Amino acid sequence: MSRLQVVSGKGGTGKTTVAAALALALAREGRRTLLVEVEGRQGLAQLFGAEALPYEERKIAVAPGGGEVFALAIDAERALLDYLQMFYKLGSAGRALKKLGAIDFATTIAPGLRDVLLTGKACEAVRRKDKAGRYVYDHVVMDAPPTGRITRFLNVNDEVAGLARFGPIHNQAQAVMKVLKSPETAVHLVTLLEEMPVQETADGIEELRGAGLPVGRVVVNMVRPHHLDEDTLRTAAEDHRAGVAKALSRAGLGGARRGGLAERLVEPLLAQASEHAGRVELERAQRAVLAGLDLPTYELPLLGAGMDLAGLYELAKELRKQSVAE
Repeated sequence: MSRLQVVSGKGGTGKTTVAAALALALAREGRRTLLVEVEGRQGLAQLFGAEALPYEERKIAVAPGGGEVFALAIDAERALLDYLQMFYKLGSAGRALKKLGAIDFATTIAPGLRDVLLTGKACEAVRRKDKAGRYVYDHVVMDAPPTGRITRFLNVNDEVAGLARFGPIHNQAQAVMKVLKSPETAVHLVTLLEEMPVQETADGIEELRGAGLPVGRVVVNMVRPHHLDEDTLRTAAEDHRAGVAKALSRAGLGGARRGGLAERLVEPLLAQASEHAGRVELERAQRAVLAGLDLPTYELPLLGAGMDLAGLYELAKELRKQSVAE
């Protein structure tokens, strides 16, 4: 499996949750995973019940089998200081620039530079090796920007490499794009079984492919269970008031007399059945759209109790079961 796992998705689809669960799933059997946040929202810290993530890599979870999950919130200003030290040996001069506000000014007026720094830091973690020549992390998982800007975010180094024809900036951009456009990387898109997220997923895949970026899998999140069989679904929207009232009466929920409990329950039950049938039909249509994207598609359940650390481990287990983390 690719060593850099980039997770994107329309806002509200739970891409951060999926990224965290994927990191846990990949950290099985003693492996080490780095989970990277690039948007400054500290969503990962909230999911793991941890303090705000610093710029330094910090262990935040232990996966089943003894694997470890580390996390890092990449800060563009700090990354730029690292960059200036790495290529220009500025040292204290770089810190002086920060005090003067020059670093913040540079990353604010040049959003492309910001994206270069963020992706560059993640790719450095992918390539990093220890003294024995082994990779420090088996996998790096990036909680990336939403689908609407993921292609530009990942492809900005290509643009920079074209503008800077030589020198350290050109070389750095080329090195980053070598990772991002290689089999080492996979860009996964998270969606819901709803029309807008599915359409945005399809558009995002088309853009990624057009830019030559490697598309991985589609993860359908928050999938709700189906409570009715096919025969019941076909008749759910029809008028069966009398039959439902008699069935409720036989179940001991009051007599079938007019105004009784059984009769009062008929309308809300039929309304819920009709709503469920409509939702199942909508989801079936969206699954057909996803099937036409010609990508592996996996599904994660909606957790009724909400999302907490236990829920993350449950989703990680589900990902392993579906071989997403193989």
